[in-house]
Amino acid sequence: RLFHQAGCAACHRPGYRTGIIAGQPEQSSQLIWPYTDLLLHDMGDALADHRPEGQANGREWRTAPLWGIGLTETVSGNAFFLHDGRARNLQEAILWHGGEAAAARSNYVAMKKTDRKKLLKFVESL
Repeated sequence: RLFHQAGCAACHRPGYRTGIIAGQPEQSSQLIWPYTDLLLHDMGDALADHRPEGQANGREWRTAPLWGIGLTETVSGNAFFLHDGRARNLQEAILWHGGEAAAARSNYVAMKKTDRKKLLKFVESL
């Protein structure tokens, strides 16, 4: 509920159903929960590196999937977030959001402290 209220789900879209894959029924029509829309979004000046790559300009980033994000430190030995590791925790990562995600960041900041903690716990559980 808080994830949607904050506006996170606009880009970190929760679920998808896989397509029908001929000869692979076990992979067809599966519901997956990557928490991404896999699209490029303008994330604002603060996250811009001013280096175009492919179709992305220096302010655009593909929405990172959130599934498994709570295991980042266990798997990699550190917990740095965003494209360049500048965020030391999930709250910092949220606070770096700008551009198309500025409203979601503002919604997060405006939440009660207890709701922000609940939202962070939810994201860590993915």
